[in-house]
Amino acid sequence: MVKSKKYYVVWHGNQPGIYDSWADCLAQVKNFPNAKYKAFSSKSQAEEAYLGAYEERPQLRKSKVSQGNWQNEIKPGSVVVDAACSGNPGDLEYQGVNPFSGEKLFHVGPLAEGTNNVGEFLAIVHALALLKKTQKDQTAIYSDSKIAINWVKLKHPNTKLVFSNRNQVLYDLIQRAVKWLKENKYNNPILKWNTEQWGENPADFGRK
Repeated sequence: MVKSKKYYVVWHGNQPGIYDSWADCLAQVKNFPNAKYKAFSSKSQAEEAYLGAYEERPQLRKSKVSQGNWQNEIKPGSVVVDAACSGNPGDLEYQGVNPFSGEKLFHVGPLAEGTNNVGEFLAIVHALALLKKTQKDQTAIYSDSKIAINWVKLKHPNTKLVFSNRNQVLYDLIQRAVKWLKENKYNNPILKWNTEQWGENPADFGRK
């Protein structure tokens, strides 16, 4: 029986990237402290995972849909994103949700030593990449962070976060997000979620 081809994502190694052979992957992670890598059965899965994080856990359960009068205000088919952080800095998570069904489209984290605005920035870029992959270039993205929305427009997060070995994975994610923004064009509107009028963003983690 012919073995199915594997693609290997290296998030934390000598040279992070996607490799199409185990030998090439091994060269990047062997003897590398706290190397993070994983095999995937298709290139598309590997590419999607590479934008995400090693700690990502796909979640099929639905997010709780917040109550508010947003249903008639936001664009149909929109994606809403949000981040939660246990401190400043602290353990960071972010996710994207279909606000009408509550379906979680992606969830990343926890990531050590992050901030809420960095999480919002990564969530917006993750949503942009996902929508581009599925050819939904007119789908709107909503975030309740003006700062993160502006960072995406600038194609770089103006964060004062200090990076170290503890948050190396987060640093790598930011670099990949910046690289994606510089190399890709998008038409998706990125809009501010009006919390005052609409209530909490349906992607909200509910930890306030």
